[in-house]
Amino acid sequence: MAASDDGGAEAAANDCPCSCGLKKEDHQSNCSQCRRRSLNSNLPSSSSSCSLLSFESYPVQDYDKLWRVYTASVKGFSIGAGLKGGLALFSFLSRLRRRRSLPSSKKVEMASTSEDVILALKETLRYGLFLGAFAGTFVSVDEIIAALGGHRRTAKWRSLLAGAIAGPSMLLTGLNTQHTSLAIYILMRATVLASRCGIKSKRFGRICKPLTWAYGDIFLMCLSSSQILSAYILKQDSLPPSYKSFLNKHGAKDSVILQGVREITCGKPIKNLAAIEKYYKSIGVDVKLDAQMKIPCSIIHGNQACGTHFLLFLLQAYKRALPVYLPVYLIPALIVHRQGLLKRSHTILWKGLFGTARSSLFLSMYCSSAWIWTCFLFRIFKKCNIPMVAMGTFPTGLALAIEKKSRRIEISLYCLARAIESFFTCMVDVGYLPQSKNLKRADVVVFSISTAIIMHCYAIERDVFRSKYLNVLDWVFGVPLPPYETTPRKRT
Repeated sequence: MAASDDGGAEAAANDCPCSCGLKKEDHQSNCSQCRRRSLNSNLPSSSSSCSLLSFESYPVQDYDKLWRVYTASVKGFSIGAGLKGGLALFSFLSRLRRRRSLPSSKKVEMASTSEDVILALKETLRYGLFLGAFAGTFVSVDEIIAALGGHRRTAKWRSLLAGAIAGPSMLLTGLNTQHTSLAIYILMRATVLASRCGIKSKRFGRICKPLTWAYGDIFLMCLSSSQILSAYILKQDSLPPSYKSFLNKHGAKDSVILQGVREITCGKPIKNLAAIEKYYKSIGVDVKLDAQMKIPCSIIHGNQACGTHFLLFLLQAYKRALPVYLPVYLIPALIVHRQGLLKRSHTILWKGLFGTARSSLFLSMYCSSAWIWTCFLFRIFKKCNIPMVAMGTFPTGLALAIEKKSRRIEISLYCLARAIESFFTCMVDVGYLPQSKNLKRADVVVFSISTAIIMHCYAIERDVFRSKYLNVLDWVFGVPLPPYETTPRKRT
């Protein structure tokens, strides 16, 4: 059977001209693709959805199902533990630094160093088990279905089912730990992949055409910013705790200031004027606030003009953003390009530093423009209300244009996931949507549906993935065989 398959592939290569455009008699001598095909005639032929590179780096005759399950589980665990461990280490160092700067009376209220270390180790282990179990479960189900139902016969739906079955491994992070933000973000990623498949198809191509807009990512960022930044000012409880902490740090406004802005926006009398004046006095600014004010500019930036506050805030925000993006660029560069550092270290380090500078400028411009846009509208219309805050925070997303094109969609989808979660939380709190009590782990259901779509695209429509994500998935799960190939067995 294998011999007949190889013969058919070779006949197809001789009968049909490849993409090089050479004549049939010149293929074997002049075409690198045909020479490569003839040298690897004993391997399964590739298709547009499966790269031949996978078979060159992993010989077919050495394929072992149990070894694939084992390696996928180990690699998944290493990625989960590595990512969560790195974040936990960074958080631990930040808390340790903050602990040293606090007075002894407040240090007692914080958790001890040993408790922080134990908590970090637990979280690292849980996320390692989560991704390790996900990878191992997916590969196991994929291999079991292929062995029982046949590789070709089950190729179109096997990965879809395996991805859905592997989704509940999220419960390993904690039975009572909700991951709504993660589930919505993965759903956004699955939606993007599904839309790319729709753009390729003849049936849904016209429907999905608006998704090919050049600046659609910036529009999504503006839409997300309107919800996220409005929630940051008006209803912070609708945001995830970690994201709320991130916004409070880079928004750089004290809680008493946000409370004053919130009361004016909602049409309530300002109750904490004395607390706001006391805060400004603690930083060396003498401010006298009017309880009958209509716009909160003096609450936001004291005696400074709106333009002056924007420039000074931009410089301070840039200093806060640099430590955020420095490890984001340099650590992956050291891991991915570790072999090229000796040969072209200057080029790699320069790209990392340039990317850090540009992303830091994006974040600082994003935060500072949020205040200048709202102040601008408040000054024009001489009033402050909830629609005005939503309108003022919408153009803040234009700062995403500073970022690299390949990073824009990632950032916009990340923010869109949090905006959706915040929006529905607000709708539930005000009573426009009923709160579901029957489905307690909706995040697991959404995550399972999303991973089913993603893993189906990974096995069948591989060209809708970006190369960097495809390389990571191939490294973890092992490159899937083309749907028309039979599953090879390891030779003894």
